[in-house]
Amino acid sequence: MKQRLHDLLTIQADRRPDAVAAVFQDVPTSYSALEQMSNRLGRALQGAGCIKSDRIALLLTKSTRALVAMFASLKADCIYVPIDTTSPIARIQRILQKCECRCVLAEKATAALLNELIAHGAVCDPVFVGWVDEGATLLNKARSQFTWSDVQSLPDRAPDSLAQPNDPAHILFTSGSTGIPKGVVITHANVIHFVRWAGVYFKMSSEDRISGHPPLHFDLSTFDIYGTIAAGAQIHLMTPETSLLPHKLADFIRERELTQWFSVPWVLQQMAKFDAVRQGDFPALKRLLWCGERFPTPALIYWMKRLPNVTFDNLYGPTEATIASSYHRVDQCPEDESAEIPIGLPCKGELMLVLDEQLRPVRPGEPGDLYIGGVGLSPGYWNDPDRTREVFRPNPYSSNPSDRIYNTGDLARIGADGLVYLIGRSDSQIKSRGYRIELGEIEAAMHAVPGVQDAAVVVIGVEGSEDKTICCAYVSRPGLDLSPLALKRHLTATLPRYMMPQRWMALEQLPRNANGKTDRPSLRQQFEKEASLAGQEMDCGPRSTRTELSSNPPSLVQ
Repeated sequence: MKQRLHDLLTIQADRRPDAVAAVFQDVPTSYSALEQMSNRLGRALQGAGCIKSDRIALLLTKSTRALVAMFASLKADCIYVPIDTTSPIARIQRILQKCECRCVLAEKATAALLNELIAHGAVCDPVFVGWVDEGATLLNKARSQFTWSDVQSLPDRAPDSLAQPNDPAHILFTSGSTGIPKGVVITHANVIHFVRWAGVYFKMSSEDRISGHPPLHFDLSTFDIYGTIAAGAQIHLMTPETSLLPHKLADFIRERELTQWFSVPWVLQQMAKFDAVRQGDFPALKRLLWCGERFPTPALIYWMKRLPNVTFDNLYGPTEATIASSYHRVDQCPEDESAEIPIGLPCKGELMLVLDEQLRPVRPGEPGDLYIGGVGLSPGYWNDPDRTREVFRPNPYSSNPSDRIYNTGDLARIGADGLVYLIGRSDSQIKSRGYRIELGEIEAAMHAVPGVQDAAVVVIGVEGSEDKTICCAYVSRPGLDLSPLALKRHLTATLPRYMMPQRWMALEQLPRNANGKTDRPSLRQQFEKEASLAGQEMDCGPRSTRTELSSNPPSLVQ
């Protein structure tokens, strides 16, 4: 049988049982311990009635126990769904309903959140609860199928597994334009193909000490976890508190003697902004990888000048492509701060096409829509065949009728050097601070706020940065005067913090173009003008156009 993701752990536990697999809060866990704990929890899931392809919601904070839950779900032939425990109750409820989970795995740290979900009817029969620590003592045990003590009493032999490489391994929920998050299905084979390629390309080995920086519901963490296990290396899981300050991040890299740091450009920008990296810093670090959005060249120059012995690789790929589809190694530090950094060439087994509206290849240098395909391509969105058909299309350049390509929504061009260069977005989706955000989801949440008659969301650029500022223009119903503060209070119940608009504008009516549609370019110009006049300061003047800059801008580091 071809390998599945949980086989990677079993192989390493057999080869090097006492080697350290994961470190969290200075506590190491060996490969054998990780294997045995996940075997027991997998048996508990099967004993509770979980069958092949059941969804297991992981209501867990990032820790070694969360890794145990991931591997246990796979060993029970189930599909795990990492939940962002910092999201509003309403968003988590929509995700649980969408994936129709069979079980929720929880812990002491999320017991209060679980209580709220139960009170809102998000966790009800036939969904049951299992515990990965002693958190059940904080909850009415009526829904608890097993406690951690129950799990520990089970045999540590691997449960019987019927999973196949092309079976779904996990579902990652991303922002949806309709207001409902989209569940991207990722198979065992999707991840293993990338991990095998990356292991060879990056020359990963059992001597590596790899960062575990992104949240577990973020696709970058997939490579951190399974790339580490496949290499027999160590993953050092970072707490959310450590992620808050650039100098803490730098201390973490130094103290843990990390050899690989995989991050999003916004985090790297913050570390450069606060000058957190010393000249010749991080002597153990071999490679720095980034993915998720453009890395501004000035910040890249900062890093490359301070770390001359580190290799720098730009990876590109949406969640639908399983971590990354392309790669480009920046061999020399750019001399010009305006130099473009390409997203490069397809990874082994991947496909990248730059096409026009008729799906014909564009000429080198001309902009076109970027499509991707190949071994990393997701089967589609969970329980959403219409949306899947819309963006996962038959490959017109393949004789295999089942071969598909995915419309990324990005614009790109092929340079004279044959490399692919990213231009920007072609739709209402943006990437900000590592997160992919559908502006339509924010608008849908705004229209659901009582008293809002109309609303539109646009983005403006931040000078000197590739980051974006989310701006919301809105019209209150007659007789009402909704303030941005009141709107934010409503949106907090439905939107995660990183999707919260940072600038607001109250209007008597939204501008319209000749077709009667919202004139978004006009709105964008108004926000840019207001931002320029206000100097990015809060403007509370008594005008029909009122803007406000959020005092709590969103952040990837949670």
